[in-house]
Amino acid sequence: MKIQPSFPIKRRITRKKHFDESDDDANNNQEILAAEKAFEVDFFFVMVDTANTSLKNRFEELGVFKEIFGFLLSSSNLKSLDIIELRKCCTKFSQTFSRKDKLTNKVIYDVDLDDLFSELRMLQMTLPDEPMCATEMFDFIRNINYFPNISIAYRILFTIPVTVASAERSFSKLKLLKNYLRSAMSQERLNGLATICIEKDLLDQINVDNIISDFASKNSRRKCFT
Repeated sequence: MKIQPSFPIKRRITRKKHFDESDDDANNNQEILAAEKAFEVDFFFVMVDTANTSLKNRFEELGVFKEIFGFLLSSSNLKSLDIIELRKCCTKFSQTFSRKDKLTNKVIYDVDLDDLFSELRMLQMTLPDEPMCATEMFDFIRNINYFPNISIAYRILFTIPVTVASAERSFSKLKLLKNYLRSAMSQERLNGLATICIEKDLLDQINVDNIISDFASKNSRRKCFT
């Protein structure tokens, strides 16, 4: 960070030094070294260990995410898999998103393993040669409308967030919406305003004039004056 550390040194009272006394400069240097060592042990090493642990946990979570959804992230990843590797990926995905029914005690899978494997094999031969990301592959699948299990898999992929940044942004918007002037706001209106603030990019694409005109036409208190 290019910040020069400066450690506070206690003011020492100067007095006349006799011939048999030790040098005060050595004691001052020892105090400076002790302050540097305390800063290194109590703050610097703790900060480095915390950052290292956080990064390690984050990359481990990303590694687990890649093991489950790696074959869906790009067309190059999907085409590079052979039959055995693709079968393993489909099995991992199917087992991850499965649940047991409490009434019948049967395992319910979100996607069928055999159907997903067959659709992915067909998709490997259908995809164009140019590289495609996950969103482009999902748009390609929706236009074809022929791979229902792959479509479900991509919906699960886009639903699960990799980080908590979007959730943190949502909470940061909440303190701007729910202030003391809006203490009587209902939950429905708060959800609507929060959605508008969070999805501002989609809101800019909507023609607000048509919505206002439609709302004004349906207002029962509106009167026509001639």
